[in-house]
Amino acid sequence: MATTPNFRGRSAVVLHRPHAAVDAVLRQLERLGIAARTAWPDLTATDLAADFVLFDADTAHDGQFPWPAGAPPMPLVALIGSEAPGRLDWVLAQGATAHLLKPVASGGVFSALVIAEHGFAERRAWEARIADLETRLRLRPVVVRAILALMAQRGLDEADAFREIRSAAMRQRCSIEEYCLDLAAGASGPATGRRGA
Repeated sequence: MATTPNFRGRSAVVLHRPHAAVDAVLRQLERLGIAARTAWPDLTATDLAADFVLFDADTAHDGQFPWPAGAPPMPLVALIGSEAPGRLDWVLAQGATAHLLKPVASGGVFSALVIAEHGFAERRAWEARIADLETRLRLRPVVVRAILALMAQRGLDEADAFREIRSAAMRQRCSIEEYCLDLAAGASGPATGRRGA
């Protein structure tokens, strides 16, 4: 069972011009024990250490965030006043994982932060998984060459050669791709291996 998130001691930046909506957000953040500050028109280097950024979806613009579009280093919460499709497309392109509608009421920030953090963590997990799969795909020719070399050296069929490489990689607690890279770099064969030395 999931535990109720506790944001006490965390930090947030509200990227928004002075506005009543900002005051309402700051009050809610304070009640949650979050150290919050406002910034406009740009984030500073210090702001990059914040746990959350809440931003004005209506007037924020390209280049305002000091990271590539869609790759924020923390969860983003959009403060939305206009539901114009173009603005919503822009918000999604920035990588926002939650939103609050303006005018901001006396509640809603807690839910938005929970959803934003969850969405951000899921996105990071998927990005890591995709990067791992891309690396494995890129290194597939190295694995094929290692299998073919083992087949030629030991007279094994393809399945047995792959099993031997997989077993050696497991013994050395590395991926098959890493193990085959070691072999390609001139390490010993599957029975010993550089990592197990």
